[in-house]
Amino acid sequence: MSKLGSKPFMISVVGDDVAGDLLMRYWKTARLPTEGIQQLPGIITPAASLIFDCNGELAAAVVSVEAVETFLTPDWIKQFQPNIFAAPVVMVDANLPPHSLEVACQIAARCAIPLWFEPVSVAKSTRIASIVNHVTFASPNEIELIAMANALSPKKGFNFVPAEATKGIGQPVDYLFEQLKPSIQFLLQKGIKMLIVTLGSNGVFFCCGELSFTKSNLNLSTSSFNGIYELMKETCLPKQCVSYVESAQRSIKSFAFHFPALPASVVSLTGAGDCLVGGILASICSGLNVMQSVAVGIAVAKAAVEAETNVPAEFSLSNVADEAKKIISAVKPLLLE
Repeated sequence: MSKLGSKPFMISVVGDDVAGDLLMRYWKTARLPTEGIQQLPGIITPAASLIFDCNGELAAAVVSVEAVETFLTPDWIKQFQPNIFAAPVVMVDANLPPHSLEVACQIAARCAIPLWFEPVSVAKSTRIASIVNHVTFASPNEIELIAMANALSPKKGFNFVPAEATKGIGQPVDYLFEQLKPSIQFLLQKGIKMLIVTLGSNGVFFCCGELSFTKSNLNLSTSSFNGIYELMKETCLPKQCVSYVESAQRSIKSFAFHFPALPASVVSLTGAGDCLVGGILASICSGLNVMQSVAVGIAVAKAAVEAETNVPAEFSLSNVADEAKKIISAVKPLLLE
């Protein structure tokens, strides 16, 4: 986010170890505030060990987040209520212990701050059950989406069959959407305003159950409008998509779009999901609308998979904007109801 012009305030915990020192030094070098980050002796900085298959896709992961589960307490979070109250958007991830997650959401809700829920994993995505009424955005992949829906449904009847397991059924995107539509509709009915369902190389489904969310809901000042805003502010959806939204507004319906991914020269898929979410959040905070921001997030994720590091050393905002405009021009409406 900082490489795209945003200055996020983080509330977290690291250990007084090599990894913790590196992270704190990086954040300070990037001129990001670190007051919300505890650095404690005797604990291990959260870390993940990832195993990839021959196609570069994540096959397995072992994650250590005991420090977050133990030390990111409600009392620590409450110390930073003024920062949360002043935020354009609050993002929480499901690594937070349930009570801390609930407290963070309640604080944001007091000032009607839009809240983004990042599921993290299938197992932890179910933590949405206690906070769903506070969630503005959620960004699950296909399997996390199903897990979230089942966590909120007494019948737990939602399921998903990956496209590769059923060859020859329609086009991949159409097939995916039909498979996921019941879960999407259910979660929107439960109160989530917007779902950004990540599909890997198939792009993103953007699904919205409330049309009133605009940048006027955000705590933005004109100083927030940075380079990516200036490059993207005039970019509009294709006419067919504009007509679709207008029709949905008249009939008070939910709506959905498919945002494609652009072809990429993949070096590593590590970090793509984080860059997608970071790109969307940075763009929203810069003043762009949500649709423009989703396109920027996909363009940022493309830059990430083409880099050797998890996050590119730097982003060319003009290149990101050019890629985002290509994505917006190819957006297609989907029939949600």
